Amino acid sequence: MDNLNKLIEIFSHFPGIGPRQARRFAYYLLSKPQSFIKDFSRLIEEVKKSTTQCGQCQRLFMDTYGNQTTRSDSHICSICGDTTRDHSTLMIVARDSDFESIERSGAYRGLYFILGGTVPVLDKEPEKRIRLKILLENITEMKSTPTEIILSMNTTPDGEHTTNIVREALMKITKDELIPTKLTVLGRGLSTGAELEYVDGDTIKSALKNRA
Repeated sequence: MDNLNKLIEIFSHFPGIGPRQARRFAYYLLSKPQSFIKDFSRLIEEVKKSTTQCGQCQRLFMDTYGNQTTRSDSHICSICGDTTRDHSTLMIVARDSDFESIERSGAYRGLYFILGGTVPVLDKEPEKRIRLKILLENITEMKSTPTEIILSMNTTPDGEHTTNIVREALMKITKDELIPTKLTVLGRGLSTGAELEYVDGDTIKSALKNRA
């Protein structure tokens, strides 16, 4: 396989990108001047170097000096370190893009946990797909146990399957540890098959308001 086809194959692995779009991306880059390619490559490297993962919610964030996030924060993001947020509520989402959509809506002021993906319906090893073990450890080690955990997954088969897996695991630890935590899911303001990343702010607000 030559380098061009290797590049096309890499693009084809991007979320939501098929072979035809991957080929268009590759040829788009080839049409740009060398200066653009150098700037593009340097930007990717710089973003990768300056991005870290929050030790609490697991989301990726820019670890920059002179902002709310510093090295002394032990890689805790500004959301988790914000004392003005509601620490009694924890929302579990699949991906960073879902977190960004909900945060932009302005409808939620609690904490988050990013699972890192969803579990396909026929998958037999969910622990290899999502950060379930880290989630359970974080909850049992939290200084103040959340009184409500909101399971905010896509209303797709994989999203519903992941919700059931996480719910069962949470019910087990809350029972074993006698933690009085309420488990809720987003209300049906979300249509079946909807992906949070593409849902508008008003729909997210409605789903949060009508969670059960």
